Amino acid sequence: MPSVVGLLEQQELAARRRVDGLREEADRIQAELAAAEQEWQEWAIARRRVGTVLAPVGGNIADEEAAPGPRDADTCSAPRQAAKPKSQVPVWREGLAWSVLSVDYQRILEALADRHRLRQGPLTCQELAVMFGLDAVPAKVEALRSKAKRLVARGWLAERLPGRFTLAQGPAGQGGAS
Repeated sequence: MPSVVGLLEQQELAARRRVDGLREEADRIQAELAAAEQEWQEWAIARRRVGTVLAPVGGNIADEEAAPGPRDADTCSAPRQAAKPKSQVPVWREGLAWSVLSVDYQRILEALADRHRLRQGPLTCQELAVMFGLDAVPAKVEALRSKAKRLVARGWLAERLPGRFTLAQGPAGQGGAS
């Protein structure tokens, strides 16, 4: 009859082998994820570059900046402004320009307007964080979720499925130019 200590050692060895195998698999998946994220970012950069090249040359920059609708968030070459503390998010109404919102809220709307225009469907806050070049850590994702929920409550965004955001009917019905 085997000893109790011998049985425990066998179980421990089997558990350690399982952990080692899972760690190797996790490392492989992490490497694959990093490669996929890198490829995704390269495509986003390519789209930005093409957008910059195809942008109208000699257009009136003042007119573009005063336009009430979104510009492609990725083609914006000006340094990003920080959000104002206690930014006010007004309730959406016909004719209200996106410029009334702080830069962070405008970025969310612009990203979702691009998705709407390309018919790509809603985004999660984790996907938004990655799109904005943020680490997809809980603090950053929850900050975005708070902003998205506020935009939903004020009629700018819709959340038809829990955690998946898209433009609300009003802003989307005007081609994103609200």
